[in-house]
Amino acid sequence: MSRPRFWTASVVMAEIGFVLATQRLVPRGPELVVMAQLILVTGPLLWLAVLAVNDAHDLASDRLNPRKAASPLVAGRVSPQGAVRIALAAGGAAVLAALSIGPLFAFGTALVVALGWAYSVPPVRLKARPGADLLANAVVGVLGPLGGWVAFTGGAHGFPWQLAVLGVLAAAALYLPTTAADRDADRRAGIATIAVRLGPRGTFELGFALWTASAVMAFFLSYNGVVLDRSLLPVQAVATPILLVLYRVLLKGRPSFTAITVVATAYLVPCAAFALTYVESI
Repeated sequence: MSRPRFWTASVVMAEIGFVLATQRLVPRGPELVVMAQLILVTGPLLWLAVLAVNDAHDLASDRLNPRKAASPLVAGRVSPQGAVRIALAAGGAAVLAALSIGPLFAFGTALVVALGWAYSVPPVRLKARPGADLLANAVVGVLGPLGGWVAFTGGAHGFPWQLAVLGVLAAAALYLPTTAADRDADRRAGIATIAVRLGPRGTFELGFALWTASAVMAFFLSYNGVVLDRSLLPVQAVATPILLVLYRVLLKGRPSFTAITVVATAYLVPCAAFALTYVESI
């Protein structure tokens, strides 16, 4: 129910936050404990807290979605009430575990849990409010790296917010294809997601525009030497067209989650290049 394949995103964002905070690639000494706690909270605990309650309230559409046929709720192994109890336990455990890192980090963890519930649970149910569903997921592009920064610095002061904007644009661009993948089931279940409202073409073009905006902003920051080093320009000159073509080719229509994963993984290449130019030591 916690979708272990999603934990990779949490590990990547934790590492980005660590690199930004320390200008190093590898945690040392007590930092290893903090990193382990950070990954535990933002990985299995947070994903379970958010996805279990989502499964409970999406059961009607999931039953119409062949991709969800093996879901514990669709298969009848877990009841909606049981999923909500699991989500409550995971959310509480996430906040309690986050307290050992610091109060600000714990507050941020509680905020993510609350946002996840607001996304799924009526009457708020942001998932069924086109635009709000996009924003709720895009904000992860800020909260992920910021959480890693706070875990290793104790506060938000000095965080490079320009990278947060890049993260929001990229997260939004990668979220939109997931709504397109489930559009037919959501439409039949009466859930007005942004893909249901815009249709496949509109959803794709909005995602591509956000993906392009992220690339343009990264080039602009690198060209001016703001957070991103000018030495990254050759990497961007090669990687940007490839990323744009991958998005354009793989994510049209109703993309598979494998295709979305391929595009997201390709995005890690310029991220890794940034990390190598940003760090002062391993």
